[in-house]
Amino acid sequence: MITITDNGAVKVREFLDQQQANAEVDGLRVGVKGGGCSGFQYVLAFDKKREGDEVVDQQGITLLVNGESVDFVRGSVIDFVEGLQGAGFKVENPNVVAACGCGSSFRVAEEEEQVSAV
Repeated sequence: MITITDNGAVKVREFLDQQQANAEVDGLRVGVKGGGCSGFQYVLAFDKKREGDEVVDQQGITLLVNGESVDFVRGSVIDFVEGLQGAGFKVENPNVVAACGCGSSFRVAEEEEQVSAV
């Protein structure tokens, strides 16, 4: 359903180790919310498991996906990248058909069909 790279898993473990001192968390929540210039934005946060979550365990990391986000992130790969513009988690999502120039929001095929039908 969703995968995390080796580098992504290492960074999640590092962040979780830091978070454990502050609050109890179950894993990395991966989801989407409406917003941005292309329609949707990713939401990545350390969180507790909630009712209705899809749970994926990989490389000792628990990924939590709420039911509303499952279809939007299915098949995605989460990585941690470092570059000239900074460092952070990057989501490679096969469902994306358009993204904004800054890369912070995206559109999926289902939404694209709705836009072209109007």
